[in-house]
Amino acid sequence: MPIPVAVLLLSLMLACMPARAQDAPTVQPAEVATCPVVAAQSADAAAACSDTADAAASGPPEATPAPVAPLAASPAAAPVEPVEPVEPVEPVEPVESAESAAASATAEAAAPAEPPAADTPTQAELDYAALYGDQHYDPVADPALPAPVELPASYDPWEGLNRKVHRFNNAVDRSVAKPLANAYVAVVPRPLRLGVGNFFGNLGQPVSALNALLQGKPKQAAQALGRFVLNATLGIGGLFDPASDANLPYHSEDFGQTLGTWGWQRSRYVELPLFGPRTLRDVFGLAGDAPLAPIRRIENDPTRVFLQGLQLVDVRTQLFAVDRMREGATDDYALVRDAWLQRRKYQISGDRQQHDDELPDYLRDDTTNPSVPADAMPVMPNNGY
Repeated sequence: MPIPVAVLLLSLMLACMPARAQDAPTVQPAEVATCPVVAAQSADAAAACSDTADAAASGPPEATPAPVAPLAASPAAAPVEPVEPVEPVEPVEPVESAESAAASATAEAAAPAEPPAADTPTQAELDYAALYGDQHYDPVADPALPAPVELPASYDPWEGLNRKVHRFNNAVDRSVAKPLANAYVAVVPRPLRLGVGNFFGNLGQPVSALNALLQGKPKQAAQALGRFVLNATLGIGGLFDPASDANLPYHSEDFGQTLGTWGWQRSRYVELPLFGPRTLRDVFGLAGDAPLAPIRRIENDPTRVFLQGLQLVDVRTQLFAVDRMREGATDDYALVRDAWLQRRKYQISGDRQQHDDELPDYLRDDTTNPSVPADAMPVMPNNGY
């Protein structure tokens, strides 16, 4: 390249540099780094300057600087238009369907009504005030209401000892008495069993007649004596029962009932070994009936023991109806005790009551619910003397 041309290019470049410094805006390093548009514009300006230098070398030495595009505004520096506040939208009430309306109506109907205020009198109080004045009405202590029903309480202060004896009696009954009674029913025909029951029942009529007389029941005493005589004669020693056909009812009276009629009403419950439920009053009554028991007066020991054993087996067969009542009982002792005490109360005062429905028939009937009689009390053997 010739020297004058190089000098010309150098002078043109020097002439262009002050013009760029005057026209180009000052760009801060931070803005160049953050805005890539400025860097691109600076590169375009440099390219324009090089084109101008080439044109000056080939033409007249006039230099026309290329216009520099203005810098684009930084997005971060652009003003943000204020956002207009949005008006709150009112909530739309849900439309209640027919099913939901019916469900709410049902719930309101099922809801308990609010109780009336304490100061507001009820209709019953208003009616009471209209009849008896302005006195306060107490529905619990209403004098027009009948007396509350009181359940009979069992007088059993010896319950702990009685329960032990009850378990012993149940063990003896399961192992000895009940198997013998079942065998007796299976072997002996029913007509013969009825004859045996009639025989032992007829033997107790003289003692029953005496106790009925002591209780002030002459009619029952006469009926008991009539039964004994009629069954002992026409009934062949009591094996048959023509007295029932003659409308002579059966009554069983003992000295325990006599003591109850005389005033010993309340007596503690006691259960005797082998003799079962009793009261303390009935224990004394059993001792009072024993000297008059006809079987105990038999002097022949084998005959007496055989008759006593047969009578006990016959008594156990008559208690089969009570066994069905005891099946499934949660407390067998309490059931037997309460049934016994109610039955004794009925036997003592039931004859004086015109209408008594407290007990079922199988507990009232003495022929189907007997107790161990005084004839079964053991007697010391006399060894033939």
